[in-house]
Amino acid sequence: MSGITVYKDKCVGCSLCVKGCPFTAITLVDKKAVIDLDKCTLCGSCVEACRKFGAIEIVRETTKTPDIEKYKGIWIFAEQRKGVVQSVAYELLGKAREMADKLNTEVAAVLLGHNVQDKAQDLIHRGADKVYVVDNPKLEHLLDEPYARIVSNLIRKHRPEIMLCPATSAGRSVISRVAVQLRVGLTADCTELDVDITDRSLLQTRPAFGGNIMATILSKNHRPQLATVRHKVMKEATIDPSRKGTVEVVTFDPSFFLSRTKVLKVVDEVTATVNITEADVIVSGGRAMGGAENFKMLEDLAKVLNGSVGASRAAIDEGWMPYSQQVGQTGKTVCPKIYIACGISGQIQHLVGMQSSDIIIAINRDPSAPIFNVANYGIVGDVFQIVPLLTKRFKEVL
Repeated sequence: MSGITVYKDKCVGCSLCVKGCPFTAITLVDKKAVIDLDKCTLCGSCVEACRKFGAIEIVRETTKTPDIEKYKGIWIFAEQRKGVVQSVAYELLGKAREMADKLNTEVAAVLLGHNVQDKAQDLIHRGADKVYVVDNPKLEHLLDEPYARIVSNLIRKHRPEIMLCPATSAGRSVISRVAVQLRVGLTADCTELDVDITDRSLLQTRPAFGGNIMATILSKNHRPQLATVRHKVMKEATIDPSRKGTVEVVTFDPSFFLSRTKVLKVVDEVTATVNITEADVIVSGGRAMGGAENFKMLEDLAKVLNGSVGASRAAIDEGWMPYSQQVGQTGKTVCPKIYIACGISGQIQHLVGMQSSDIIIAINRDPSAPIFNVANYGIVGDVFQIVPLLTKRFKEVL
């Protein structure tokens, strides 16, 4: 069992551990450190602070997946909507194929849904060696419990060493439940992946501390290694119609499809512009737009450019745009050919979601705004004057 111990004979009551604890879990009682286990997270800060005296020790339970060497192969969860495989699945296949070639192993895709069996060949043409298809009317709409139950069962049976899932609302919902059922860890919102061929560890890189650093996370002792990957941070696998693979249609007992929830109605969000994750041009607005009514100006520009309208978190929090249009660490990652940032200061949380765009154009009154540090072109001025001029000029040219 993991735990923390204070050796009273070594504790001198210096209070260094009290100052070093980020969770205020330590107090001094009779000049001895006392730890509140309800607050303690075993982060180890107190051990580091007490290194001179060695009065605090953390013992961590180390477990390892039995027969870890028997886990082979890289799987991806092929998300589909209304029978159409989403492009993020092809992004996962591209990275999975790259890593599988390094590890000399196979790539498999898991495709769940209704009337989706004919899509399996598309996944093979994009790099999958095998596709597990579960086609059932009860899987037409995403339901967390049966989806997670089926994926967990397939993993237990076939033992892949790595499974990648899109960091979409559907992917996050399913794979988090799979991690709990399999009792393994999960690294969320990865922006970069690689493998260490010496021990077949998955190197999972994601933003941490508000995007100020990039952390690489490993799960050396457990299999499978689970990660969700942000949309548009990796290139789609190329299509090779000559690729061959196998399709295994798997059936399950009716009990696997039981769910405590059901879909009553599916309402598609209707927007006048292109889906933000698929758009080649995105016109985004921030707090400086001043109100929801002013986003009409950005929509006009986006329509002319056949693009989509995005927003920073500040604009979303104000209720000026729906969450589906949010770009940034807590929103969507986009990679358009052109990204026009209007009245967006450029905090790191927003940059994480758009800095890989091919061309970034920034419009801001403040010449020292951080957005200009990543912009290819910058315009210092009032968005309410500049955007209408751009719209007018693009209409004339296009």
